[in-house]
This record gives sequence, C-alpha cells and structure tokens, in this order.
Amino acid sequence: MSDTAMHQADSSAEAGAGNTAGGSGPGESAQAASAARPLEGVTVLDMSRVLAGPWCGQLLGDLGARVIKIEHPGRGDDTRGWGPPWHQGEPIDGDAVERQAAYYLCANRAKQSLAVDIASADGQRLIKALAKGADIVLENFKVGGLARYGLDAASLREINPALVVCSITGFGQTGPYAHRAGYDFMIQAMGGLMSLTGDADGMPMKTGVAITDVMTGLYATVGVLAALHRRRETGEGSHVDLALLDVQVATLANQALNTLVSGVAPQRFGNAHPNIVPYQAFACRDGHLVLTVGNDAQFARLAELLGHPEWAEGDYATNEGRVAHRQDLVALIQGILSGGERDHWLAECEARGIPAGPIHTLPEVFADPQVRHRGMAREIDGVPQVANPLRFDGASATADFAPPRLGEHSDRVLTEMGLSASDIERLRREGIIR
Repeated sequence: MSDTAMHQADSSAEAGAGNTAGGSGPGESAQAASAARPLEGVTVLDMSRVLAGPWCGQLLGDLGARVIKIEHPGRGDDTRGWGPPWHQGEPIDGDAVERQAAYYLCANRAKQSLAVDIASADGQRLIKALAKGADIVLENFKVGGLARYGLDAASLREINPALVVCSITGFGQTGPYAHRAGYDFMIQAMGGLMSLTGDADGMPMKTGVAITDVMTGLYATVGVLAALHRRRETGEGSHVDLALLDVQVATLANQALNTLVSGVAPQRFGNAHPNIVPYQAFACRDGHLVLTVGNDAQFARLAELLGHPEWAEGDYATNEGRVAHRQDLVALIQGILSGGERDHWLAECEARGIPAGPIHTLPEVFADPQVRHRGMAREIDGVPQVANPLRFDGASATADFAPPRLGEHSDRVLTEMGLSASDIERLRREGIIR
C-alpha cells in the first residue's frame, strides 16, 4: 500500500468511525427502534473467533454499534466450518452463495466482514488505521499473540489512547496458566461446573450449551460498556482483561458460597437443587415436569393439590425442614405425580399459582406460544436467527442484518477508508484481503 493511500486510510477511518447500518423492525416506530440502538455511533473491531468474543460483538451490534469482523481471508472464523447443520442461502444474481454453519450464524449477526491477513505488513497497517478511528477492539488471541504483529492492546492504544481493548483468554493476561489455550468444555471442568452437573452416582457432565463462553461474552459486553462510560469522564480508554476461568468461577453463584461458607464440596443433585426442596424434575405417567417451589406458601398450595395439606406443618413446613428431609419428601411427591398425566398436573399448578413447567425439546421451545409471541425465532434476509432478548420501550434490540459471508464487506470498508479500486485489487491479488 502506498504512503498516500495509507494516509487516506488513516484519515478516512477516523472520520468514518461510527457509521452503522440497520433499521426498525416490523411494526416498530422509528422512535422505539432508535431507542433499541443506544450504541449507534460506536465502532467495534471484532478480531475474535468462535463464541465468547463474537457473542459480545453481536450484542454490541444489536445495540447499534458498527461492528467490523476481522477474519482470515482464507478460512475466516473457525466456526464457519463447524457444521453440519448448514444453512444454504438463496443464490445472488443467479450465483450460488457459500453455505453457512449454524454455529457461525448464532453469534455473528449485525457485523460487517473484512477479510484481511494480519500477518502481512499491509494487513497490519489496515488494522492500525481502523483502530485509530475505532472505539472498541475485541480479541481472543493467546497472551502475546498479537504483539508480534504490533496489534496488541498496548500498541493499539498508543495509536488511539481512547481505545477500549477487551482481551478474552482462557486464563487471563497473568498467572501460571496465562500461556495456555482455553476452551469452554475444559474450563467447565477446571472451574467446577462439571462437578455440580449430572446425577450423584454418574459421571460429571458439561452443560448442553457452551455456557462459559456465552457468560464470558456477556461479561465482556458489561466490561467494554463500563470502560466507555468511564472514558466519557477521563478521555482515556482501557484494557479489559477477561478470562474464561475467572468467569466460570464467578458464575458458580450460590454453589461457590455454599463451599466457602461450609468448607465442603457440594454434591451433584442431578435435576434437583442443593438449597431448595422441592425444586426438581418429576416423572409423570406420560412425561416429565419441573416443580420450582420457591417459598413456604407455594409449598402449602402444592401439599393441598397433592391431597396432603398436613405436609405444610411439622417437618416439611419450612424450606430448611424440607431440605433436611429431602429424600422422604421427594419420594412422597414422586409417588403421587407418577399416577397422573403431565398436562393435568401443569394445569392444576397453574390454577393454584405453583411454579411448574414441562421439559421441552428445542422444536417445542420454538413452538411454545409465549416464545412465539415474543418473536424469539425469526429470519433475517432468509437466515434463521434467535432474537436478542433485550427490548427498549417495546422495541426489540435485534439488528436487522444477517451474519455476513466471508469478506462480504471488504470492498465497502476499504473504500470508506479511502483506498482506491486499484489498491483494493492489488491487496486481493496478493492474498492480503478477500
């Protein structure tokens, strides 16, 4: 890239920070839709891959930020290849489009894809030019991985002192494990979650969703928004250091305090709760339901429903007593529920204000009338998506543009940076961009 083109890229990237795409959803007023995009004007460089970082980037994009996803021009985000299942989009101008892995589609809505080789000098200059005009950088390279390219937090913040850089790693920027790679499954094991999950006499189990990655994405969002708020007062950016292991330990919640208070490792309770009874799954004649009885008044109503109002007295009157006599009480409840049909019990619980619900498969989840009413499953440009659960003044915070194809926006982003068509063609010819 010529010095002139690089100067143009620097100036245009800074001046163009905050450009965003999007629009109001069906039936939403322009005012409500605007309220659902509070980060409009914020520019994010998402240099992360897989799930934790991209989850944060998608959320920021849903909230109105312009998110430029930086990907390798050859392979892109790792999750582009994590199929089946695959989604095959409709042909564009008669030409077939690349199939998209469902895993990739879950975390990359509301982004523009710039495919650039950051191992090349030209690629590094492009990233630095973008960082000069950006507000946030997300990255999940190993500790020190970006330093060899001059794209680490310290280097980028020399270029732009107001920049907020969020580094997501398995174990953090410091400590004896800092050099290790970290993956959700491994962190669930090391961070104690698996020791709490599964039947008492079975193997420890991971969760059915990469929940540590998802929670890390949420914490990353909280961290960068807090850093942006602080920047309003100080003018200075921040380096947010976020570790999967730290997040996993932090989200052990009541089980962590059970351990710290008692000094005893909690046992696995399967589908039961360590601190509340009855709060678990029960078998009915034709299926399963979950009871989540959270207080003594609810239990009294359950005891009456099951034909034993006396249970609300004596040993079972309080949650402490019910926990102490868990085994006996659960057996009594199970013996009654197994004689009736699931939907009968659910209807009776609903009528009496006793919290209970069915155990749904995922197709049943998306067919549920409440889930349908809230519009949680939707299509964006023919691509299936799960909506952002946030709503602002009645408007969904879900962005209305689909996960991008690899390098879909390379020309657009680079042109906005001031590169000429010939500059872009040369970079593509040399394999630096796609």
